[in-house]
Amino acid sequence: MEGSPRRVLAELQEAKVLRAVYGERQLDEVLVDFWLNHFNVFAQKGPEKFLLGEFERQVLRPHAWGKFEDLLLATAESPAMLFYLDNWLSADPTAKPPRPRMRRRPEGAGQGQKRGLNENYAREIMELHTLGVDGGYTQRDVTEVARCFTGWTIKGLREERPEFHFEPRLHDPGDKVVLGQTIKGGGQDEGRKVIHLLASHPRTARFVSTKLVRKLVADDPPAGLVDRATEAFRKTDGDIREVVRAIVTGPEFVGPDYRNVKIKTPLEFVVSAVRASGASVADAAALAQRVGVMGMPLYMQQPPTGYKDTAEAWVSTSGLLARLNFALDLAGGRVQGVSVDPSKLAPGAADGPALATALATGLVPQGLSASTRKTIEGEAGSGMNPARIAGLLLGSPEFQRR
Repeated sequence: MEGSPRRVLAELQEAKVLRAVYGERQLDEVLVDFWLNHFNVFAQKGPEKFLLGEFERQVLRPHAWGKFEDLLLATAESPAMLFYLDNWLSADPTAKPPRPRMRRRPEGAGQGQKRGLNENYAREIMELHTLGVDGGYTQRDVTEVARCFTGWTIKGLREERPEFHFEPRLHDPGDKVVLGQTIKGGGQDEGRKVIHLLASHPRTARFVSTKLVRKLVADDPPAGLVDRATEAFRKTDGDIREVVRAIVTGPEFVGPDYRNVKIKTPLEFVVSAVRASGASVADAAALAQRVGVMGMPLYMQQPPTGYKDTAEAWVSTSGLLARLNFALDLAGGRVQGVSVDPSKLAPGAADGPALATALATGLVPQGLSASTRKTIEGEAGSGMNPARIAGLLLGSPEFQRR
């Protein structure tokens, strides 16, 4: 819980970009980014920026490939999630609160907030984390789930290492009914029963599987692939590795109908441009700032929905212009802390069309459209330097797709 809040957030953002650029297990980074948005928390809410590092490192990464139920439980017990969705304050309205200890109050913690039944987490765990908005639950279910999670709070929030704590004195001890199932009063175990009920629900299998197919394959997920991923989820009790395996081994994943149809998010675009150009990153601050300029400041999505990974969220005139400007600056060596030598991408190639072709082969191996090729070759014929050609290729419509 130390350091300037602004500096802590900047270091989180820079570290995320560096891991994505230099990580040798790229699917790991893609999947962790998926879960960061699925279980979104907002860095600017109170002390969240101090809790985010542990949330990503000790909650999401260790469980990213495991059982979904384990991941869901880990996020439910995370101080980052407990604080973001206010469950650390949720209590039986008739409960006598524990005696507060006189400690320094962290930024934003408890200011203007009172204990009582809080339904924020109960609603989001069903709407965003498991069942989906059309998951068949009612407002009554939201209230009952909130009652089950009363007393799930944070110990040491004002200290160096906050951690999950169940406080019996804040818990609603009565029986509850969630999705038609009675949950007997049992303290902390009630929340775990809700986690199991939601994680094993058929609607959760389809909701999570659909989101994974949308992330990995297409904005409009192919129904057959969603069905097979959902079946893998149900057969393996939510084994994330097997669900992803079903997706990436399906014919749709490599089929021509779904090849290069996804538009990269700003993070994916910046990272892929750096990797494709062979750039060396000594300082990722400018890269993280460019991701923010494109509309995706890392860890800064305030709504619990997280950032979208569909085209309509990122395709706009201003967004595409920001991408092209970044591509030209990157190739031209004008991004602080980043160096690139475009000539190494086409060793031995002559100037003009031959150079353009060699650079295009290296940077956009899936090929260029006729209009893009004509533009690049026309510019190359006018004596354009390799950096300019590389920048235009990285900013081309074809490079925007993955």
